[in-house]
Amino acid sequence: MKNKYLQVGSIIGIVLLLDQITKHVIHTHVRLNDSIVVVPGFFNITHIRNKGAAFGMLSSLPEFWRSAFFITVTLVAVVAIIALIMKTNEGLLVYAFSLIAGGALGNVIDRIRYGEVVDFIQWYIKSYYWPSFNVADSAITIGVALLAFEMLFGKSQEHASG
Repeated sequence: MKNKYLQVGSIIGIVLLLDQITKHVIHTHVRLNDSIVVVPGFFNITHIRNKGAAFGMLSSLPEFWRSAFFITVTLVAVVAIIALIMKTNEGLLVYAFSLIAGGALGNVIDRIRYGEVVDFIQWYIKSYYWPSFNVADSAITIGVALLAFEMLFGKSQEHASG
């Protein structure tokens, strides 16, 4: 894969830039717990903070231990992802791992700065709400979806079944 590390750095950098810019705008222009209706009955910008992991898991831990745990686990995961990037030349895997790493780093920056993650994207239908998320979470989700697609349908599966 030509210029793999340039592509990895670019993807991680773009994710971090978009994530941190959008969070800065929310942090400076939308008060905590306030909402801006974008599409009534479907989409809001709502400034919330997530102390835990996905869906608020582990948010009840004491702040120091919670922050230390999430920062450590995230940084270890990013190191592991970088090792995986170094071992593969499969384009889709490189993109998937880069998106996941960029998203993880975006959220760990929040944990270091605020002790929690800034979330603001809120989708809902009537009274059914999906938990709020951010650009970093979106990058992680897209990266995991690409990884799953590659694992299910990619070139590595052709060799396994052939």
